[in-house]
Amino acid sequence: MAVINRIAEYFEDMKEWRQHLHAHPELDMDCHRTAAFVAEKLRAFGVDEIHEKIGVSGVVGIINGQGDGPTIGLRADMDALPMPEETGLPYASTVEGMMHACGHDGHTTMLLGAARYLAETRKFSGRVALIFQPGEEGSGGARFMVEDGLIDRFNISQVYGQHSLPKSPLGNIETCPGPLMAAADDFEIHITGAGGHAASPHESVDPVMIAVNMYQNLQSIVTRNVDPIKTVVLSLTQIHSGTTHNVVPETAMLAGTVRTFDKDVQALVVERMQAIIHSTAEMMGGKARLDYNYGYPATINDAEKTNFACDVAAEVVGETRVARNIPPTMGAEDFSYMLEEVPGAYFYIGNGDSAYLHHTKYDFNDEASPTGASVLARIVERAQPLAAG
Repeated sequence: MAVINRIAEYFEDMKEWRQHLHAHPELDMDCHRTAAFVAEKLRAFGVDEIHEKIGVSGVVGIINGQGDGPTIGLRADMDALPMPEETGLPYASTVEGMMHACGHDGHTTMLLGAARYLAETRKFSGRVALIFQPGEEGSGGARFMVEDGLIDRFNISQVYGQHSLPKSPLGNIETCPGPLMAAADDFEIHITGAGGHAASPHESVDPVMIAVNMYQNLQSIVTRNVDPIKTVVLSLTQIHSGTTHNVVPETAMLAGTVRTFDKDVQALVVERMQAIIHSTAEMMGGKARLDYNYGYPATINDAEKTNFACDVAAEVVGETRVARNIPPTMGAEDFSYMLEEVPGAYFYIGNGDSAYLHHTKYDFNDEASPTGASVLARIVERAQPLAAG
């Protein structure tokens, strides 16, 4: 029960790769320099096929094992966040207003480490597809890659991914079968009233009053329409209206997010939002429009693949350092698009006592890289073992 010795020998190289990526972040789908760095490393490792510009700037590397068999996918995200860095590290971001504050530099490094080992040893059957994805933080690069034929083109039968987790002990593995993260939708509600002088409110239709009532009425969806055993979040996070103190404005806007695990609950929430929004506005003499944006689907781990991944992780870090049934969270992850296509599992790897994700002082812990790379490599070797004899 330990990190793979050969991967442990890569540690200084992996640290160098990761810190280079950290210093040169790219945003959203524009990960072309990062993709070029990844492709260069894959060529140096002797990866059999390298496919670039999959889903705009994604990279897929193919390593052939020994003998026939299916293709297993391993995924890492490459993009950074549009925020300043305040770590003061010698390898801090060199790009103003961009920072690797969510560990994607580490995720890419761990998959590169696994790729190097798998290309050297090839102790598996079939093939492994190394998936380096842009746009997790914004546009949903996983969706772009899937729409670009990722699953069918490379005949991927199962897929795995991992994510850094601050405050979890370094190198611990945490996940759960079934729902792990929620679907993340957002919305805007545009209200139209009739503006006028604030001293004569009876001659106007106040969109602020409509917005306030609408805000309260929408909360009844969670408390009175959704089965209390189900999980849902409906948060209104913005309200905008008016320009001065003595004018009743013409319009108002509310905005927020909806988080769900169950598609039936999601549909119910949207249906009730439409009814409440229109009836509240009409009751008070105004009009309203709901602009609802369906975001990332819920991240649903396959139970069998999750248990398998945990068993493999236990081989690397020990059973006591694997949490197999953590509570789901209402955060979101576009790996869900891949899990909608094929079974697989997503898990967290502990980053130790670091600043939290999306914080200006967050930094991926390089000491986690050999562990994460070993877990990914062992997943391939255990899922697609060499034929006996």
